[in-house]
Amino acid sequence: MKINISTVKKQDLTNTDKNTKKSSNCDFHGSLGSKGVQFLDTFVKSQENLSSTRFIQDTATNWLPKSVLSRSKADFWEFTMLEFLESGLFYYAAPFFGEHLYRKGLFKAIQPEKYKDTISNNICKSVKEIKASNLDNAVKNRLITTKAGMLTACLAIPTLEYVLSFAKNLFTLKVFKVSDFNNIANLNKEKKEDKEQQQKVENNAKKELKKAGVISLAGIAAGAALAAGGHKNKAAIKLSEIMLEPGKHLSKLLQKNGKECSKLEKFLNDYLKLDFENSNGKLALSKGQLAVICTTGLFGYSNAAKDRGKLDFYEVWTRVPLVVLYTIFGSAVFDEGFKKILAKKGKFPELMKKGSDGQIYIPNRSEISDIAKECALKNNSSVNKEYAKLIKQKAVITGVPYAFSIVVMGFVLSAITRLWTKYRYNHQSEKQ
Repeated sequence: MKINISTVKKQDLTNTDKNTKKSSNCDFHGSLGSKGVQFLDTFVKSQENLSSTRFIQDTATNWLPKSVLSRSKADFWEFTMLEFLESGLFYYAAPFFGEHLYRKGLFKAIQPEKYKDTISNNICKSVKEIKASNLDNAVKNRLITTKAGMLTACLAIPTLEYVLSFAKNLFTLKVFKVSDFNNIANLNKEKKEDKEQQQKVENNAKKELKKAGVISLAGIAAGAALAAGGHKNKAAIKLSEIMLEPGKHLSKLLQKNGKECSKLEKFLNDYLKLDFENSNGKLALSKGQLAVICTTGLFGYSNAAKDRGKLDFYEVWTRVPLVVLYTIFGSAVFDEGFKKILAKKGKFPELMKKGSDGQIYIPNRSEISDIAKECALKNNSSVNKEYAKLIKQKAVITGVPYAFSIVVMGFVLSAITRLWTKYRYNHQSEKQ
C-alpha cells in the first residue's frame, strides 16, 4: 500500500545555486550514457514524492501479485478496479481536495475579502508556525479554524475509502452477475448463485453508498461552518488545534502524568498528526491522514465481505490487517532498519549522513549533483562518472525496501492468503 518514507535533510541554496543545480541535473540525466543508469535516475526521482511513490508502490505491491494469481475474470476485474481507485484515494485525494478544491476554492471563498489571500497563502503552515508568526491574533485564529475546517471537510475521503468495497461488490454483481465469493474465487465448480444473497449484496451496497454521500456532504458543511465562524469561539479554536495535532496534545497529557519518552512523543506526533504536510508550500498527505484512511478501508473491506460469505470475510482478515500495518508503519520501519545496516557496514559514506539527532539522512536527488562534483575533485574522476555511481547507490538504498514490498507483501502474502482460502473451502466442504 505505502512504502518507503525517507526523511531528507535539505540544504539552503541561493537562487544562483538552484539554477546551476537544475541545469546540471538536466545535463547529467542526458549524459549518463547507460540506459540502465538513466532508468535508475528516473526511479530515484520518483521516490521523492510521497503521493507518487506510494501510488506506484501500492499498485505494484497489491495489484501485480493479485493479477498474476487471479482466480477468475470477476476476481481480476473487481480487484483491479478496487486497487486503482483505492490507491488514488490514498495518495492523491487528500492533496487534491485540500490544495485545489478547498484551499483555492471553497475555503478561500468563504473568507472576508481582506483575509482571502492571507488565509490561502499561510494555510500550509503548521499550528506552531502560525502561532510563532507576526500575523494578527485574529488572523492566526482564522487560520487554525480554517485548517481544521478543511480537515473536517476531508472526512469525505475516508468515507469514500470505506464504501469502495461495497461499490466493488455492486460492480461484480452487475457486470458478472456474481455475488457468492466461492464463485468469484473459483472455489465452487457448480457456480450456483443465491438470488436472495444477490439482493442482500445489492441493497447493502446501495445503502452504504447513499450513507457515504450524506456523511461527506455533512463533513463539508461542518468544515465550512467551522472555517467561517470558529475563530470567534475559544473552545472551537482549542478543538481545532487538537483535531489537527492530536498526537502532540496526547504527548503533553502523558508528560503531565510523568510519562515522558522522546521516541513515543515522536511516534505520536508523526502518526497522530491529521494536519496536512507542507510540501514546498503545497498541502500534501501526512502519515496521520494515511493511517486514518487505511484503517477505515480495513473495516470497509470487512463489512462488505460479510455480505458475500464467510470465506471472503476470513480472507480479508487474513491479509488486509497485515497490509494496513505495513502500509502505515512497516515500510518506514524496514526502510530505516535497512539504512542502519548499510551505515553500520560503512556502505555508501557519501550518501549515508548521520545528523545531530542520531538519524540517518539521505540526500535527495537534487543534492547528488553537488556531491558528485566534490567526489570528482576528491577522486580525480569525471563528474558524470561520480554522479552515475551515486545514483546507483541511492537506487540500492530505496530499491531494496521497494523490492521487499513487492515480493513479500505482494506475492508471498497473496499466495498464502489464497492457499488458506482454498484450504478453508475444502475443510468446509468435507464437513458438509
